[in-house]
Amino acid sequence: MGLSFDEMWNKVIACDRKYDGLFYTCVKTTKIYCRPSCRSRKPKKVNVEFCLTIEEAEANGFRACKRCQPETEYSPAEELTRNVMTYLTANYKERVSLQQIAHHVGMSPSYLERIFKEETAETPHACLEKIRIDKALCLLTSTDLSNLEVALEVGFQSPSNFYKVFRKLTNHSPSEYRKQSELVLL
Repeated sequence: MGLSFDEMWNKVIACDRKYDGLFYTCVKTTKIYCRPSCRSRKPKKVNVEFCLTIEEAEANGFRACKRCQPETEYSPAEELTRNVMTYLTANYKERVSLQQIAHHVGMSPSYLERIFKEETAETPHACLEKIRIDKALCLLTSTDLSNLEVALEVGFQSPSNFYKVFRKLTNHSPSEYRKQSELVLL
């Protein structure tokens, strides 16, 4: 790989996720190894060694950090994001609050929203709106449901909010979108 000890140390101090999987930080005093992006308290530099593989770290007597879970394919934040997206996709028709999502994944609403936004650059609510609009696009082109029926079917509680979000994400009203998709099919 070619990174020096100091370069790897700087990536650990910066919690740089781009280097996850390329090397592991092994703490001699605790016998724990972590991803470079681990948010746990940083050890003293003299207590650190680096390994290029999990196998090397474990062969040297280190065990995986419980916080950053370096032995898993995805980081805990990626796993959280997948869990939230699965929940939103399965429950898009329901009235879903941040509190409910947080309860489902077992963490506080503010921490969930912060981690989710770091991973996706959006809030869970914004992702839920996109899921709903994606479902609405499909219904508008494949059914004869009215715009109001589509709005209610995909989980919007008010038609005005549906129209506002639809226009924001597609630059069209639902009726304009339906007409445009009919022209394409002809």
